[in-house]
Amino acid sequence: MTQRHPERGSAMLVTLILIAALLAGAAVLVSMQVSSTRSSEVTRTGTSALYCAEVGLAAARPVVAANYATWMAGGAANFTDPTATASPTEPAWLASGIGVHDADGSGTGSDYIVYLVDNDDELGSAAQDYMTDNDLRVFIVSRCLLYPENEKEVRELVQYSGGGKCYNAQQGGCGGNGNGN
Repeated sequence: MTQRHPERGSAMLVTLILIAALLAGAAVLVSMQVSSTRSSEVTRTGTSALYCAEVGLAAARPVVAANYATWMAGGAANFTDPTATASPTEPAWLASGIGVHDADGSGTGSDYIVYLVDNDDELGSAAQDYMTDNDLRVFIVSRCLLYPENEKEVRELVQYSGGGKCYNAQQGGCGGNGNGN
């Protein structure tokens, strides 16, 4: 009869425990790397979406300034009530004035939408009416549509102050060159 050696198989158990620990450590590292990659992607798309919205705002600014009479005469058709709708509408004159809404040059469609929102300009205790402007100030809002999972929008309050003639004799002069009298 042969006797079994009592230590046989213990090295295998130690090896299995070490391999399991190494695999668990590798799984944790892979999980951390995937999380870091996702975080970087969210940051990158957030920055790109912000730039896209800023492109829309820059394109809309001169159109809104040049068409003051149009956005005032159109009344409710030109304004979006931010409390009533999640999907704003872009006025036709603004869309045609801006032209192609392709911020990235892909040619795949509209990358942003631009719309107008009235500021809080009602007098006294009157309820806010987002469809009527009373003080010649409105928000131009541009929302990027390229990254629906990371939507960004920018707003700029603009004021119509009308045109006017610059007089050299007024304080500051025409070009900020001092008083000419």
